[in-house]
Amino acid sequence: MADVVTHTTNDLGQPIGLPVEGAFPRPRPPHVPLAGWHVTLSPTREAHAEALLAAFAEDTTHAGWTYLPDAPWQGIADAEAFCRKAQGSADPMFYTITDSYGVISGFCSLLRIDPAVGSIEVGFIHFAPRLQKTPAATEAMVLLMRHAFDDLGYRRFEWKCDALNAPSRAAATRLGFTFEGIFRQATMYKGRNRDTAWFSILDSEWHALNVRFKVWLDQSNFDDDGNQKRRLQDC
Repeated sequence: MADVVTHTTNDLGQPIGLPVEGAFPRPRPPHVPLAGWHVTLSPTREAHAEALLAAFAEDTTHAGWTYLPDAPWQGIADAEAFCRKAQGSADPMFYTITDSYGVISGFCSLLRIDPAVGSIEVGFIHFAPRLQKTPAATEAMVLLMRHAFDDLGYRRFEWKCDALNAPSRAAATRLGFTFEGIFRQATMYKGRNRDTAWFSILDSEWHALNVRFKVWLDQSNFDDDGNQKRRLQDC
């Protein structure tokens, strides 16, 4: 395989980055619903609070809250307060996740939105147990990627997590993100340190990944019980 060209040389013989094509800044993401075969992402609203509270109540150990900045919700007041704040936030831009049966099963967001350079991050991901490791969970992430790359023309899609969060790191790798390294003592939350693991997908990598996602997510890849016939990494 030929080496990928990552830079050129200026008149002084110094290595410099390749020219960037396209018009910048790119558009800011409109906060609109995103629909797929298995899942729909809708702008988070206070009216979603009760359903989200019920979804997360399935996690009786609260393990899903460990790496989130918020503590587990204690009741409807906490859920409503979160959804009110999310409803009024442009960055992070929160989406409520609804499965193909119309059941609300989690939320996610786009954040650190930088139209000037075409970079955007997915984060604040919280899936109810019933959503985890399902086609709907994968498609929720794919819908955001397609929105960023295909609809908005962004150059970079980021995933960051606590470096100790092994499930999140595994999910990023499965989805085709490239691990870029660890920022030590990058931040702190819940009174503890966080080293942050960085991952990304670039626009030059997106087409090949999107072909794989289309094949894997197609309804023909799942049997009547919803079991996959081919793994994503085999598509």
